[in-house]
Amino acid sequence: MVSNTKKKKSKIQCDKCTGLCCRYFALPLDTPEDWDDYDDMRWYLCHEDTSVFIEDGDWYLNVKNKCTNLDDSNRCKIYDLRPKICRGYKMDECDFTGSEYDYELHFTSAHQMEEYMKIKFGEKVFDKLKPKKKKTKKKKQKK
Repeated sequence: MVSNTKKKKSKIQCDKCTGLCCRYFALPLDTPEDWDDYDDMRWYLCHEDTSVFIEDGDWYLNVKNKCTNLDDSNRCKIYDLRPKICRGYKMDECDFTGSEYDYELHFTSAHQMEEYMKIKFGEKVFDKLKPKKKKTKKKKQKK
């Protein structure tokens, strides 16, 4: 049973909330196994407002994108009918009252992923992407 004190504290916290958890979504990714997998993640990071992170050994794509159901005061317009994933948020885990995330790795740009790929696959990992120079044929000189 939840005490009235706890309910009151939750209501006060919710009244201060700015809908931080409703401003992004994170999707699980398969753990990358080869260069192509990492290059796909590098592509994700070429897009605005994305990041890739590892938490508890699992990889995620994070997309900053505000929920369309937030009103001007950052309150949920469909609170009673909100999706199951929203209902699963707990007060002690929420972005407003919870602690900072403890990412094992957090990539916020394609450049950061490129540097990681160089460490993982070797400094010349991107050489294969550079266009090959065409060999020019030498013209025979007339005598």
